Formats: sequence, C-alpha cells, structure tokens
Amino acid sequence: MNKHKMQILQELAKKNGPLCVGLDTSPKYFPENLIKELGGEACVLEYNKKLINAVTAENLACCFKIQIAYYEAMGLAGMKIYADTLKAVKDSGVIAISDIKRGDIAATADAYAKAHFTGDFETDIITVNPYMGFDTLKPFTSYAAPELGGKGAFVLLCTSNPGMVDIEHQELKAGGLLLDRVGNELTRIGDEYKASYADQTCYPVGAVVGATQEKDARILRDRYPNMFFLIPGYGAQGGAARIAATLLDKAGGAVNSSRGILCAWQKDPELAEKRDAGTVSIEDMVKSAVKACKTSKEELIASAIEVNGKY
Repeated sequence: MNKHKMQILQELAKKNGPLCVGLDTSPKYFPENLIKELGGEACVLEYNKKLINAVTAENLACCFKIQIAYYEAMGLAGMKIYADTLKAVKDSGVIAISDIKRGDIAATADAYAKAHFTGDFETDIITVNPYMGFDTLKPFTSYAAPELGGKGAFVLLCTSNPGMVDIEHQELKAGGLLLDRVGNELTRIGDEYKASYADQTCYPVGAVVGATQEKDARILRDRYPNMFFLIPGYGAQGGAARIAATLLDKAGGAVNSSRGILCAWQKDPELAEKRDAGTVSIEDMVKSAVKACKTSKEELIASAIEVNGKY
C-alpha cells in the first residue's frame, strides 16, 4: 500500500509521541568557547547531527522541522548545512519538515516545488503560505500524488503569532473568517486524494495551527477531523500543553518546540559550572536538549490523555 508522507508522520506520532523538534539552529545559540574552537557553521552542523541521532535513538520525536531562514542567513555554507541536515533526518527514519513558507504563482511556484521536493533540498513535507490565492497551492499539493512521492504540505491556517488576527481572523462578506475559507479549500484538496489513498487516516495536506489560541483550538480540531496539524507556539512562544492537547485529538498533530530544546543547555542546572568556566561541549548541549525532549514528550502525552481521554 502506498502511503503519503503525512500518513507516515501520523503513524510516527502515535508511535514516538507528538513532539516535533525544530532545528531553527543559529550560531547565536552556542557558547563563546565553542564558537572560538569550531566556528559557528561547524557548530550548527555537528549539533544538528548529534541531536538528531540522540533524539531518534530514544524515539523521542516523530519529526524534525528545519527552518530554512537560519541556514540561508549563513550563505552558501549554510545551505550545504541545510542539505546535510535534511539528509541526516531522513537517514534517521523520521519525517523531515522543511519550514520554507513558500507561496507564489505559476512557473515560479512550480520551481519552488521542484526545488524542495526533488534534488539537493528534497524533503518530505513543506510549509506553504496560501495568501496569494489558492492557485498558488496546486504546484505544491500536486506532489502528494503517489507517482510523485506522496509528498506533504502544511498550509498556514491559524498561526501562533499575535499578528495572525490582522489577516487570518478577518471576517468575510460571505460570512465566516478568512481562515475558514482556507480550511475549506484544504478539505477540498484533501478529498481529491481519497481515491489515491483510500485506506489512509489523514489527508496528505495538513494545516499549521498554533498552540497559542485557546478559543480556536477545539473549533478547528472538530471542524477538520481528517487533517493532521503542525502545531507551533508550544514552549518558548508561550503556548500551553493543554491547547496543544486539544489540537492532538482526532487526526492528531505534531507539536513543534525549537528554542526550548536547542537552548535547553542555557538553563540546565547541571551545566552551571561549565557555563561559568566556558567549557560547555556539543555533547553537553545535546544531553540537555534530550532531557528537554523527554520532558516535553511526557507533558504533551499526559495533557492529551487528560484533555482527550487518550493519546
């Protein structure tokens, strides 16, 4: 049976828990001693690889989300690190989500889709911005077809930033909110693939739904029961586990945590002396990150059981 990438991610979330580790890895996150010893770019790649290996060895996450902006900011060397990080994630056996938020028209969108679903930067699932119109989605969602690899797309629906009310929550003359119009279109696209993936339990197209809007969480989860969610905002952005838990009901979701994991070493009491002495190592950082992953996974699953009666 052919499985699309979103189905595989849904199954991994059930097996490994809902945690998505965000690899928004910046040289700014490393202690000065490591920057001096290795250089910022080398720190990023070594940390990413060791963290991926450590997290997957203990089945602590269902996926990794690589935010391309952090790698673009490092220039050509950064894009090589991005490609190597993608490969490390795919080699580890979990899903790679590329957070690229592309959204453009016609041939340009075709080029973006080809760039991230084939070649050097090939990934499993990407993030897409729909606000230039729904014709911008087709070049990306067409890769969900079995013959094109069953790729996935998370489309921005109800994001975690305060400014989401400026656009996503605007009321339409026809009734409802703009985000409702987007959600309805995603449902339509998902239904198009029912024949291709008759036995699967979620659409190949999912939605980005933040864990910071409690009043929206139950409404959106009930409205789109077959849609797997990518859930940002948990952890450093202040999103609560109980909000994420609501969004994990029905088709489920992956809850992203980036800085809360990547920078866990900065608050780890076991590293206080090493921080003061300037002797923190990559291995120390990875150990702190793994502890943060364990804590987050346990909290998310416990909250899901409390809120939904199951995970």
